[in-house]
Amino acid sequence: MSAPLADKIRPKSLADVVGQEHILAEGKPLRRIIESGSVPNMIFYGPSGVGKTTVARIIAENCGMSLYKLNGTNASLSDIKDVVADIGTFGAENGILLYLDEIQYLNKKQQQSLLEYIENGDITLIASTTENPYFAVYNAVISRSTVFEFKPVSAEQLVPAIRRAFSIMAEERGCKVIASDEILRTIAFSCGGDVRKAINTAELSVMCGEVGEGTVTVTEESLKILAQRSNMRYDRDGDQHYDLLSALHKSLRGSDENAALHYAARIMEAGDLISLCRRLLCVACEDVGLAYPQAIVVTKACVDSALQLGMPEAKLPIAEAVILLATSPKSNSACMAIDAALADVQSSDALDFPRHLQNKHYDGKGAKVVGQHYKYPHNYTNHYVRQQYLPDALADRVYYEFGENKQEQSALAYRKKLLAEAEE
Repeated sequence: MSAPLADKIRPKSLADVVGQEHILAEGKPLRRIIESGSVPNMIFYGPSGVGKTTVARIIAENCGMSLYKLNGTNASLSDIKDVVADIGTFGAENGILLYLDEIQYLNKKQQQSLLEYIENGDITLIASTTENPYFAVYNAVISRSTVFEFKPVSAEQLVPAIRRAFSIMAEERGCKVIASDEILRTIAFSCGGDVRKAINTAELSVMCGEVGEGTVTVTEESLKILAQRSNMRYDRDGDQHYDLLSALHKSLRGSDENAALHYAARIMEAGDLISLCRRLLCVACEDVGLAYPQAIVVTKACVDSALQLGMPEAKLPIAEAVILLATSPKSNSACMAIDAALADVQSSDALDFPRHLQNKHYDGKGAKVVGQHYKYPHNYTNHYVRQQYLPDALADRVYYEFGENKQEQSALAYRKKLLAEAEE
């Protein structure tokens, strides 16, 4: 069985690696480490198909150590012990380089079994993971390793790699592969920064191409089928899920309705309507808040409508909520106020209530102050009277600061009026 094209054309040197200039360009950290010849324990973190395994192989081929490869999806404790057993043997006289792919799938005990050997240098570990290593990898392994983040490759960087793939396939088939620049761009933009996916899509597009006399023509019709939805990177339990929700939230907070619509569309396209609705409700309270109190009411109505309608019609009330929240005035005063109150509650003992707020009317024998002395506000001008409501230890605490928006300034003016007339 023939190997996939992506494996056949895997880069053999750092110069051929697509993307990752932030760590692999001349003078960048990972490039300098590799060129130094002294390889530390490293963890490569990033989405699939962006070069983590390729770079690890290049390091292994140039460091002179014996290379062992394990995959966390099927590696057992016995497999790890087999690697450890070769320490100091003739076959590993220059040291052992263990490439451990998908390390996040190893349990804590399996990861711990490597600690002694990677700490004393018997084994040099290069691990890769598609999940945030600070959550997915055992802390003791993290502390003994250097983490490098690999990022999705831009569409512009993918185009030369796709062109090279077509060229190699043309040589293998002994024919001319005809693919327009538009075809190249379509593949590049449809693969979500995944080099492997782009190469595989290019290979399949040639297999599905129109065969002529000494030619294979890649058609837009077949490419549409091959590339559909392939640009979606979305794992409901992974980083991409939370990154998208974070991007949406921050775009709404930043009053950029166009960016917010983009991220909302990506989440809807991934089919995660529930998470999208929850985040919109959160933004309505956290970031619009008291600047426009009706935002939560309108957003709730939009969310309920979206959930009742389902896709694709749900896009309509979702779009309305997104645009409303992005273009509304912003205030986080309520969020800051409750956070400050919670901080006091969490750092204080259970504080007693002022006597006049308690739900009891008998003071007991020997009480120094007799009577509840609660002042009923409705019996006073403007239905307001000064009295202490906070516990004695927090009597002067201020949690809420009126925002600068029109709504809260109007409330502040009313508060000042009450105070002024109560003093008269």
